[in-house]
Amino acid sequence: MIAAFVAELRRRDPLLFWAAVANLMLLVLMLLAAPFDGRDVTGLNPWIKPMKFALSIAIYLLTVAWLMGDLRLGPRARRAVSLGVTLTMVTEIVLIAMQAARGTRSHFNNSSPFDAAVFSVMGFAILANSLLALYLTARAWATRPPLPPAYLWGARLGLAIFLLASLEGMVMVLALAHSVGTPDGGPGLPFVNWSTAGGDLRVAHFVGMHALQLLPLAGHLVARAGRPARWVVLAGLGYGALALALFVQALAGKPLIGL
Repeated sequence: MIAAFVAELRRRDPLLFWAAVANLMLLVLMLLAAPFDGRDVTGLNPWIKPMKFALSIAIYLLTVAWLMGDLRLGPRARRAVSLGVTLTMVTEIVLIAMQAARGTRSHFNNSSPFDAAVFSVMGFAILANSLLALYLTARAWATRPPLPPAYLWGARLGLAIFLLASLEGMVMVLALAHSVGTPDGGPGLPFVNWSTAGGDLRVAHFVGMHALQLLPLAGHLVARAGRPARWVVLAGLGYGALALALFVQALAGKPLIGL
């Protein structure tokens, strides 16, 4: 079953599939390198952040590959989205890994002209990716591909909440920080390092971004169970409300879990 699923992902979009595999291979290399690197960046091993991004990017690339197989896109549009998403995500992970190797921050880093340029390129890459995601969202809402209604609504709502979470990332960019009420790099939860001393905008960002995986999966399960699509709509609205509540909580300077 897993082998068939992997083969289907590769069939749907080989470029996105192999870009995801490359990110997973990079993740393994960084896992092996991290124990031998005694440096720290904002209180963490420098490879923790690129590891998180490599995993997240791999999941995103595979999700886009799967969804493009279900949406009605012409051959030229499919190629443009596939190439654009691959280029933006490869740019992102290469720059994050490069800054980790240099022992410095990749995000919110204007400490030198070079670091500021790196952060700017990353910002342009994410903006371009968000525009491509906006196009996919528009196609999902404007067309009616031959899909179970529950699954289609899961994809629509997942894409919409993903876009809103991307916009929330702009709040962090404008503030040049992800923490509220406390400096970046303070005490945080294991691995994710979400602040336990103040608000952390990354929590809502993480939850919102992964609506792209969870809501289509929920739609698939609801469709298989023969339940109506309104179940998925209600789940999507509840999920969006949760992400919004986490965003408001972070803006108020309150941690997800205070220790």
